[in-house]
Amino acid sequence: MVLLVIAVLYQVFGRYIMNDTPTWAETIAILLVLYVTMLGVAVGVHDAGHIGLESFLVLAPEWLRLKLEILIHALVLVFGVVMAWQCGILAESVMAYKLPTLGISEAFRYLPASLAGGLIALFSFEHIVALVRGTEVEPAWH
Repeated sequence: MVLLVIAVLYQVFGRYIMNDTPTWAETIAILLVLYVTMLGVAVGVHDAGHIGLESFLVLAPEWLRLKLEILIHALVLVFGVVMAWQCGILAESVMAYKLPTLGISEAFRYLPASLAGGLIALFSFEHIVALVRGTEVEPAWH
């Protein structure tokens, strides 16, 4: 997050003070936004802060509620695995191409989504284990 702020500040400084916009600053800011956003999505799944179907579960009986919560987390787990796998394939397919302003592989654009998919799957598995054991997952922001 700090690197993102520095990149944007440097871009603004170059554009408005020096009248010479650094071409790499915008590209690196976009990359950093992708990393921050995707990791934030994974943390949202860990903390159960995502928009979920749990709001309807308060109406269900207890025996059904547990099964539906496990199903919901299993579906999110599958989504995370598919997201990680497909973004990994996409990153591999563009690995040979370079970002012109940074000189690094184009795969760096798709790596955060692949990492987030893996983390989503792991965090969903953690929720399933906690539900089966009858415990709570401790939020990252406590």
